[in-house]
Amino acid sequence: MSRVEKKAPSVCTDLPLNNAEVCEKLHLMKELLKSCYGPRGRLKHVRNNIGGRVTTSSASSVILPALYSSQPLLNLIKTSVLNHISRFSDCGLFAGVFCLSLLEQARRHELRESLAIKVNKHCLSLCTSYLQRDDCACRVKIDFSSSQNLMTLAGSIISSKPACLLTEAEKLHISTMAVRAFLQTIPCSSPGPVTLGQTVTVTVRGLPVLDSAMFPGLLVETHDDFNQTDSSSELLRTVLFSTSLAGDLAELGDGTIEADPNLDTDLQILDQLLELGKQLVEDEVRLCVCQKVIHPVLQQYLRSHGVVVMERLGMALMEPLGTLAGTQPVATLHARIPSTAYGRVKNLSTKQFGFKTMLHLQADGEAAVCTAVLCHRNETMLDELKVVWRKTEDVLRLTLKEPSALLGGGCTETHLSAYVKHKGQQEASETAAGLRCSPAEFLLGVKVFCRSLDMVARSLEHDGGSSAMDLNHAHHWTVSANASEEDMAGGLGLCGCGLVENSSTEWTFLNTEYAEFCPAPLLGDSCRKPTVLDSFTAKVNALQVAVETANLALDVRYVIKDVN
Repeated sequence: MSRVEKKAPSVCTDLPLNNAEVCEKLHLMKELLKSCYGPRGRLKHVRNNIGGRVTTSSASSVILPALYSSQPLLNLIKTSVLNHISRFSDCGLFAGVFCLSLLEQARRHELRESLAIKVNKHCLSLCTSYLQRDDCACRVKIDFSSSQNLMTLAGSIISSKPACLLTEAEKLHISTMAVRAFLQTIPCSSPGPVTLGQTVTVTVRGLPVLDSAMFPGLLVETHDDFNQTDSSSELLRTVLFSTSLAGDLAELGDGTIEADPNLDTDLQILDQLLELGKQLVEDEVRLCVCQKVIHPVLQQYLRSHGVVVMERLGMALMEPLGTLAGTQPVATLHARIPSTAYGRVKNLSTKQFGFKTMLHLQADGEAAVCTAVLCHRNETMLDELKVVWRKTEDVLRLTLKEPSALLGGGCTETHLSAYVKHKGQQEASETAAGLRCSPAEFLLGVKVFCRSLDMVARSLEHDGGSSAMDLNHAHHWTVSANASEEDMAGGLGLCGCGLVENSSTEWTFLNTEYAEFCPAPLLGDSCRKPTVLDSFTAKVNALQVAVETANLALDVRYVIKDVN
């Protein structure tokens, strides 16, 4: 080296949450996530500064991985939210907005970091214990004997992503498909341990959304001509290869290969492949599928004997096809295939979706495998629809573990806020003594927590309006910017979740002070059903992740950054 640069010292930031530049970046991130929240959230165009593809989305699972920052606290929060999304798929924006609001509100009210951490933990325990109670007024039981709540839950998730640009009829169609696919993957009569099935997603660009469909079994794209008359109702013996059948020497394994120079190696390998083909024909195999490539000569031999050949299946379809056919993948071509490795499929046919021709494989009996074909008019909307479909699929599966949902539309947040504020007022002296602070300090911490929950509900409004809460059930309403006093005096209509109709004037704006009250439960004989639901498991975990991440950020004393 002609020149060696002197190593620069690390940069140390003391009390990063008191640093104006750090707080400005945290505020910017909060505003960005807020603007994406809810069914009327604003879309974001994400592009690398050196060029490349532009991604349009309002989903946290798409936006957060594309955001890069040199600020460690921002990266900490982003990583925490992404870890939650990787496990639960939903409520990433909720976790991010709530976490950042806790930090901002604590600084705005000049709450000591150590006290904020203690009060946040206490308020979180109040929320989680209340949500687990049978009399929780914002929790809805999922009844699997009826698909109504499942449809509402699926529709709420699909409606929350405006980049899909779906009409009401299209939302209903995709929601129905999602619930059908979810129910299809639940085995009904399988003996022994129950194993959930799988939904394979196939996307087709250029077709209307209403052309999307769900099929039991597996659809595999094929580029070969397939004679429809070859299909029959009888079972077809199937073999599945995970090794290449192209005759590559690399498939023989590691080590040194010694070959006689007088022998034609390629011919020897081809003879081995043809011996394998003869066994498949003798064993009356009708469908031969390979994860990788099949030698053209072997393909021609098998097809001349009436065997349907499919190659380049790919890793993603190996497991669902093995489950569907009841077969174990064959990993070698140098040993005789045991009869136990064969499986069976039935009703082999083709389906045409736009420019894609797909082979439809159905199971012999019950196999919890289905295929969802998602169609949309262009690539951007199709990508967003695929993201929302996966999220809906994961959230519906979470209901099997915890058959509950939470009221959507901001009603759960305002209800929890009113409940925590009420409990804080009732137990201020006793709790403050346990936390070794004054009752005033404790109530200030409770105020920070409740204001942060209210902020999440207020994030649903993006058109210059405001948010209101009734003083009876503590449900949430959005008030448009052009609403007159006469309109508001006549009632605010249905709340965010659709359960409460407020025809009185007993309400307050969320950004104003109001006297604490105990939220009253709804009457059990109400015939009105919620129109917006959120995932119970995902939101409870997002609540915990947001508070724990905020407490971790509040506890950071120094940030040391290596700038070399």
